[in-house]
Amino acid sequence: MSKQMLFSPGPVMTRDNVRASLMHYDICHRSKEFEAMYAGLQQKILKIFNADDTYKAVVVSGSGTAANETVLSSIFNDGDKALLIRNGEFGNRLKQILDQYRIPYVDCAFDWGKPVDVDAVEKALAENPDVKVICMVFHETSSGMINPVPEIGRLADKYGKMYSVDCVSAAAGQNIDVAENHITFATSVGGKCVGAYPGSAYVCFKEDVAKTLTPEMGKNVYLNLARHYQKAADCNQTPNTPNVTLFWALDKAMENILTEGLDKQIARYRECAGILRKGMKDLGLRMLLPEEQMSNTVTSVFLPEGKDLESFLAAMEADGYTVYAGKGVFYEQNMFQVANMGEIYPEDCKKFLEVLAKNIK
Repeated sequence: MSKQMLFSPGPVMTRDNVRASLMHYDICHRSKEFEAMYAGLQQKILKIFNADDTYKAVVVSGSGTAANETVLSSIFNDGDKALLIRNGEFGNRLKQILDQYRIPYVDCAFDWGKPVDVDAVEKALAENPDVKVICMVFHETSSGMINPVPEIGRLADKYGKMYSVDCVSAAAGQNIDVAENHITFATSVGGKCVGAYPGSAYVCFKEDVAKTLTPEMGKNVYLNLARHYQKAADCNQTPNTPNVTLFWALDKAMENILTEGLDKQIARYRECAGILRKGMKDLGLRMLLPEEQMSNTVTSVFLPEGKDLESFLAAMEADGYTVYAGKGVFYEQNMFQVANMGEIYPEDCKKFLEVLAKNIK
């Protein structure tokens, strides 16, 4: 099979120097060289989140779900309660984690693809003063919607709650300011907007909160935030053997972003999304969301009536382009998703539209 152009929300197209970093010579993770690289990588993560010096960061070998599980399995004492805000597949993933660890929560559920009602969230907070942590997704990838993270952050500050935000599909693709938005924990992974690979997840968090955690609070051995924080703080190490190779790739991808400018990358993503959306509208395709609710990197689109989704996906793949089917109820509605994360540029988007036009006839 020839090279695929990945217009999918992860894994993503990577830059040549990121792929080349995978060929780094073999190295022991307990070496001084690894520790120096990891120290620098932690600082790069903080810059991606616009974090100030009250935050720290760690890398966890695993997917974005592993980063979320690291947080949610580590921060609750018995009887502590969460408030979960969800309106799609990845909000449901947070629910699955809370359910798995038997963490009680107030469920603020909204229909998939529908905006979060901030007033309803505040009402739930007022009625449940024993809530410890608010949990939500920044970019709900299943719809491509940006949720009201700043507004909920103000509520977290007003009511004195910790705030855990799944930024898996948002970090390095949307403007995120963890300090300004009162975010206590922010999670993401390399194989999304950063332009690295799945398996290199990371967590940015308030250090004063991390200092209150103990390994015993954690309900997981490997995905234990207290253990990760303590090892990183003590000696720029990980508590267990990490995926060393992917650390190098994540470091290189973040170096690329910060050298060129995070704002410039976000602007490129926004430009590419604009080209794709105009082109698809010109082809007569209908979008799931209004423009003001869309992310910079994922567009959810409905196929023309009578067009078979699986046949369309196969035809696009045969022509060298990968797009994703919608999830859950959106699959049933013949929806597909076009992403412009990673090494995708305006000219790539124009070529994509030519292939798309051929395959929706």
